[in-house]
Amino acid sequence: MFDIGFTELLLIGVVALVVIGPERLPKVARTAGHLYGRLQRYVSTVKSDISREIQLDEIKRAGQNFKQSVESAASSVEQQATVVDDYLRSEADNVSKVVAAMGVTEGERPVTEPAMKQAEAPQAAQQSLPLEEPAPRQAPGAVVETARGDGTGKTA
Repeated sequence: MFDIGFTELLLIGVVALVVIGPERLPKVARTAGHLYGRLQRYVSTVKSDISREIQLDEIKRAGQNFKQSVESAASSVEQQATVVDDYLRSEADNVSKVVAAMGVTEGERPVTEPAMKQAEAPQAAQQSLPLEEPAPRQAPGAVVETARGDGTGKTA
């Protein structure tokens, strides 16, 4: 910290001996040593406090980065869930349209008992859902035309 050599310390000691005197010099040296020790402890305490503050700031920044990454992951999951939900809703609408069109084209034919059992049977849960955009499907009208099978080409 200070650039004090041995000769400077020796000169300070001789001056202190002359000024203070040989009787009081040990007591003054002891007091100076205690003050120097307190100063060192104070400096080390300040250094450790500054170090802790820096570490706390780094931990806060890491926590904020983690929070942002979790929030971005949650938003991407929500987006994927929305895409899947929209896809399933459109598929359900398409199925409803096809069933309605088939009901119109088939007329009022009585429903057979095996068909009723099949409609009442619980469907197995799908194990996984596609998370990519669905491929374009045929228009419901094309399905209705093939279901009619009368060859007139009219749509319902």
